[in-house]
This record gives sequence, structure tokens and C-alpha cells, in this order.
Amino acid sequence: MEPGPAQVALLVLSELAANAVRHGRVPGRYYEVRIAYDAEKLIGIEVSDPGEGLPVLADATPDAESGRGLAIVAAFAEAWGVRERVVGKTVWARVRL
Repeated sequence: MEPGPAQVALLVLSELAANAVRHGRVPGRYYEVRIAYDAEKLIGIEVSDPGEGLPVLADATPDAESGRGLAIVAAFAEAWGVRERVVGKTVWARVRL
């Protein structure tokens, strides 16, 4: 059964937030989530964190215990990307309703 748009948006959000918590954590700093909906029926999801280093889409081996988060985002989002901030980065994705 195909997931609906709400489930896709939630999956993408959870992957981006999990990555921010796991890889972008800096003690004493927080991550930020922004969600927006536009007239073109796109949900914009942005997760910002203070961590250094930009995420990259990796090919996880079949027995790997991690490394599939961005591949999931890329598979379900209409578009996604990363932009640097003064401190840290923002990973964004667009999901069509």
C-alpha cells in the first residue's frame, strides 16, 4: 500500500530531524524545524542544526545499520537540498500533497 501525502511528509520530517539530532548536535544548542505549505500544494520542510559538515547522500551497504536517511528523503521528496548558515546548516525538502 502506497503511503499518503501526510505519511510521506511525516517520514521526511522524521528522517531530517533524526539526522539533526544524531549528526548535528552541539551541547547547549538546539535544532529548529520549519514547515510551510504553499499555493502549489507543496509542503516545505526545513531542519536546521548547529553542527559542522554538510550531509551527503550515501550508498549504504545491505548490512549497514545506518546511512539510509537521506536516501529515503530523496526517494519520497520532490526536491531536497542543503544550505549553509552562519552557524550550522539547514537541510530542506519539498513534498507534494
